[in-house]
Amino acid sequence: MTQTIDSPAGIRPIVTPLDEDAAVWFLGQRSWLRAVASETGGSLGLVEQIVDAGFSSPYHIHRSEDEVFYVVEGEVSFVSGEILARVGPGGLAFLPRDVPHGFRVEGELAARLLLFTTPAGFEGFVGELSEPTPPTAPPDLDRLMQVAAAHRIEILGPLPH
Repeated sequence: MTQTIDSPAGIRPIVTPLDEDAAVWFLGQRSWLRAVASETGGSLGLVEQIVDAGFSSPYHIHRSEDEVFYVVEGEVSFVSGEILARVGPGGLAFLPRDVPHGFRVEGELAARLLLFTTPAGFEGFVGELSEPTPPTAPPDLDRLMQVAAAHRIEILGPLPH
């Protein structure tokens, strides 16, 4: 018999296996929305991604949430202001809101990342821009900028080296 107990805020525990078929494609990268605001009472969002070697995020600023990246596989460089740091499996990067940042997957292999945001919200941006199948064209930059602005994310340009 399964018993569910709600927290005082009405939030239920979440326990889910990885469903490979639930993947979406965010900026051409395979992604899973593992925990979303509606499930966590807005406290936490979690996106899991497999990111191709050589992929770089834009340099950007989040105005609403802090990000924590945990590198499960691969090598990733994180850029934030004067900080440039490269980490491998087990590496972690905390990138606070209101501070410009971005990342690049280094080497020849894809990286598997867990991207936690607090409070939740960024996963909504990912979901809004995601496609159900691998894209056949580059992202629509005008749409990216509009959706980013609606989620209080400022795209500053390419990732500085």
